[in-house]
Amino acid sequence: MRDKMAQLEMDRSFADRYVNEGFSGGEKKRNEILQMAMLEPEMAVLDETDSGLDVDALKIVSNGINKLRGPQIGMVLITHYHRILNLVAPDITHVLVNGRIVLSGGPELAVRIDAEGYDAIIHRDGGEAGVA
Repeated sequence: MRDKMAQLEMDRSFADRYVNEGFSGGEKKRNEILQMAMLEPEMAVLDETDSGLDVDALKIVSNGINKLRGPQIGMVLITHYHRILNLVAPDITHVLVNGRIVLSGGPELAVRIDAEGYDAIIHRDGGEAGVA
């Protein structure tokens, strides 16, 4: 565990605390990345991992994600904001509406959404049927 903590640039004192006891929001997110590193899943779902993080915490969490990603682990990163995607480049971008994928593309789709908004892109590219 200490090796993984070092890899994720986490303070060793985290290991002496109960899970999430006395942790800030950013520390909780880093701890979630550590748990993922320890469990070594084949697939991880990161649901709004960037939520509530300040700029420094976002960089630390993103670095942890980047260190763990690769052919041994698939990741689904769910976000409503582009800022984490500046640090963790997606391989594929999907837009979900009402639980359905309505549009798919590469990293450039995330950039377009940030610039133009969801509605404009979905109505223009996704069509009324909503399935791409």
